[in-house]
Amino acid sequence: MTEIIDRPVNGHAVAAVNLLKPKYTVTAEPPAPKPEGEQEGVEAVDRPDNPLADWLTVPDEPVLPPWARTPALLKANTVALGRLCWWHTRFHGIRVPKYAVKTVWLTARGFYRATTGLWPTLSAQDHTAVVQALRAQSKAKPEDVELAARLQIAHGIRTRSRRWRFGAAAVGVATAALGIYLAPPLLQTGITGAIAAPLVYLGRGENVQLLDQAAPPIRVDMSAQQLNDALRASGLLKSGRGDDDGPKVSCIMGPVRDGRGWAVVFDLPKGGGKTAADVLAKRTTIAAELGVDEIQVVMSRVRAAQGGNASRVSMWVADDDPYLADPVQSPLAKATRVSIWDPIPFGHDARGNRISVPVVWQSMFFGGLPRRGKTFTQRLMTAAGLLDPYVRHYVADFKGGQDWMQMRQVAHRLVLGAEDDAIAAFKAMLAELLTEMERRFAILRELPTSICPEGKLTPEIVERYNMPFIFFTVDELQEAFIAVSDEKERKAIIDDMARIARRGPAAGFISNYASQRPDAESVPTKLREIITIRACTQVTDQTSSDMVLGKGKASMGADASVLSEDHKGVVVLVTGPASFATVKNDLLTTAEFNQLCAKGRALRKDAGQLTGEAAGDVVTEAAEHGHRIPPVISDVLEAMRHAPRMFTRDLLQRLVNLDEDTYGDWDAEKLAKELELAGVKRSSKQVKIDGTNGAGYQRRDIEGAVPFTEQPG
Repeated sequence: MTEIIDRPVNGHAVAAVNLLKPKYTVTAEPPAPKPEGEQEGVEAVDRPDNPLADWLTVPDEPVLPPWARTPALLKANTVALGRLCWWHTRFHGIRVPKYAVKTVWLTARGFYRATTGLWPTLSAQDHTAVVQALRAQSKAKPEDVELAARLQIAHGIRTRSRRWRFGAAAVGVATAALGIYLAPPLLQTGITGAIAAPLVYLGRGENVQLLDQAAPPIRVDMSAQQLNDALRASGLLKSGRGDDDGPKVSCIMGPVRDGRGWAVVFDLPKGGGKTAADVLAKRTTIAAELGVDEIQVVMSRVRAAQGGNASRVSMWVADDDPYLADPVQSPLAKATRVSIWDPIPFGHDARGNRISVPVVWQSMFFGGLPRRGKTFTQRLMTAAGLLDPYVRHYVADFKGGQDWMQMRQVAHRLVLGAEDDAIAAFKAMLAELLTEMERRFAILRELPTSICPEGKLTPEIVERYNMPFIFFTVDELQEAFIAVSDEKERKAIIDDMARIARRGPAAGFISNYASQRPDAESVPTKLREIITIRACTQVTDQTSSDMVLGKGKASMGADASVLSEDHKGVVVLVTGPASFATVKNDLLTTAEFNQLCAKGRALRKDAGQLTGEAAGDVVTEAAEHGHRIPPVISDVLEAMRHAPRMFTRDLLQRLVNLDEDTYGDWDAEKLAKELELAGVKRSSKQVKIDGTNGAGYQRRDIEGAVPFTEQPG
């Protein structure tokens, strides 16, 4: 009885046949002696006395050349070759008239050189020396008859040679001319080219060529020598002595063209004490030595799972800034429905690869300077949740502008602004979220493992037990902490948000926070450090970058301070302890986001998931039934979202914060007139708030101007 066992030996599977002994034996025989030199557990091909051992050992070297080892590399180099050929075609095509003139000139020059070269043969110069010598002797001795006869014979030989040589040349030229004259035009062109080609070749010189020297404008060039020089200048390689350059890297792949740049994978030499992490920390210096900006250099470690080690680095150097291209429209803009269980399309990296971000079981934080696309980036994540009806949205925008206003169509709870009533509404939102989180955990604990095997939500639980994912979005987070002056209240808010970010993911809570530079005062470390996914737009320095992305990330290469003012919508995205990428975000405009809000409302109505404040939004409901709502009514209701009554001065200030272009020059008289024209009938021009009377408005009076629409039961 035999068993075939496959074992990897030197990269190969070697079949070994092992005899299986029976379970019981009648007699015990001594084991056969092992051959001399045989070792226990060593395959035959590995034995030192095996003459075929070296021949059977195949080196672990790739069969294909570096530029064709993967489909992506093959495609990139094929495209690069096509671009190069197209560039040469255009370069030389535009110079055809110049080449035509140079051809005529080089042909004439070649004809002259050919004529001067053939003249000694045609004129029988090989006989002239003899004739001249005999003539000189005859002049010296005119009485020598024999010498005169020899001169006459030599002169005659030269004369006859000249006649037949010139005659042969004349016949050849005449025949060629007649042939060209009698030949059809196409053949005439071919003969002319056949004659002109050698003449042009003969007419050229070292400094005169027919074709101009075409040097493609490659902005970045790379070779193994340049790479070694850059690493040596960065202090990553030791310098040699004399003619010896010193240690060099081992290029596992490349440098080869990869898309619009150069790719190389290399190992640092052993004995130098440097690691791949040291290379990543020297990104700026290496970029300077290669003559590019650091934004053009993309480096990462090659981990063991990809066949790497602690000294292996993958580097890609772009020809130009890869993040200045026009943004790509988000696929969410034209989508009809998505599942939050799937990764969310986020953008593209420097090489054009699609970057998608899984958000289930995650929490997110977005930071960076103002007006660099931070809110647009954050909305990409929330937008995916709009197109899944089994996602419930809780949104707080402490900036209070137009960015999140249309979430009123979908959001279960929506807080706009950072005034006292908005802060109070936010605290109530946090309390509601914590209560819902504990309720869900209680339900999950009671479910059998056949339904809830890991104690987390599943697609079946979401629909069967009506526990949709909760997308908790907070924009301009620092404003909430600034607005809360009481230290105990501020600490309570931080603790609540940290609990949601820390424990909530298992219960289906997805936190989506955004802030400007998150120092210890604006966004405490206690909250930041538990966030799993982080993204940062441009910041001023590496310290600010590390505040958003995590301590030490800049030294690993995840540095948002290298981004410039032109990099709007570009973020450094960190998705794990050692996973990061610089990403050009997909573009989702405010108009497209608002359309997605309308799609999300329709999806939730069909699925019976329209809840909370969105279900009671009288303005949206009236608009859906064809009623035209004046913008001033809609905006005033948004400004008074968290207050049943409001003084006129406060209302005007909130309207300005909401839309300064429209309400910047409004006063109390203008507001009253516009509301009256919109159909608002004030029950009282005075309101009482906290014991103080003043001119103001009741929210119920504003709502009364909205055409009545029966709310769904």
